Amino acid sequence: MPPSIEAGLWGLLAGSALLLGAAIGYFARLPQRLIAAVMAFGSGTLVSALSFELMDEAFHRGGFRATAVGFVAGAAVYTAANRALAGRGARHRKRSGEHQKKEQPDGGGGTAIAVGALLDGIPESIVIGTTMLAGGSVKWAAVVAIFLSNIPEGLSSSAGMRGAGRSKAYVFGLWSVIALVSGVAAWAGYTVFGHFSPGVVAATTAVAAGGILAMLCDTMIPEAFEMAHDLAGLVTTLGFLVAFVLSKSDR
Repeated sequence: MPPSIEAGLWGLLAGSALLLGAAIGYFARLPQRLIAAVMAFGSGTLVSALSFELMDEAFHRGGFRATAVGFVAGAAVYTAANRALAGRGARHRKRSGEHQKKEQPDGGGGTAIAVGALLDGIPESIVIGTTMLAGGSVKWAAVVAIFLSNIPEGLSSSAGMRGAGRSKAYVFGLWSVIALVSGVAAWAGYTVFGHFSPGVVAATTAVAAGGILAMLCDTMIPEAFEMAHDLAGLVTTLGFLVAFVLSKSDR
């Protein structure tokens, strides 16, 4: 199988966790506290992945300067885009409780939520492709961490969308498209960035890491803390540890 197709399939697999989480969140009446705990666990896995997979990989590829510039740029771009989307109805796109009922179901709100979900998912998927550039094989620890974090993301968001009165066609159509885009983004991460210098690849990986960290602080961690604040730190730590063990076993 061509490595580019393999990269796309890994991205599609990681993105399919959004659909799995969406199905659980939409059809199962889970307690808010449990949803928040799952969100905390997913946050921990992503923090570990961006620390020990993305940033470490970027540093070894391109050195400190490219890594630092990319990391800050990724966070800045994500923050600017997120602020713009927040004013158009996507501020609470990952919230599972009453927050999404405050959004406008008609007009630009649905589009903003879709664009926001793409903004959250594309950097992760591009990284899956770029991790294959070094040796031709994917860092499956990163895929597992992204997969595990996508489940609570889809779960929490779809539970909130259900509460806001959004239809099944909207919810599952949205996450299906994003899962497909995740596969395309992973394919692009391998095929497009394979032609660039190690410094550019390093900066791109760091951009994704910065965007992911900003996303965690803006969306996933607040959701986890709001409903499970006395357990959020512990559960996040457990998620971090699981991804850390996977990362070390992948060496």
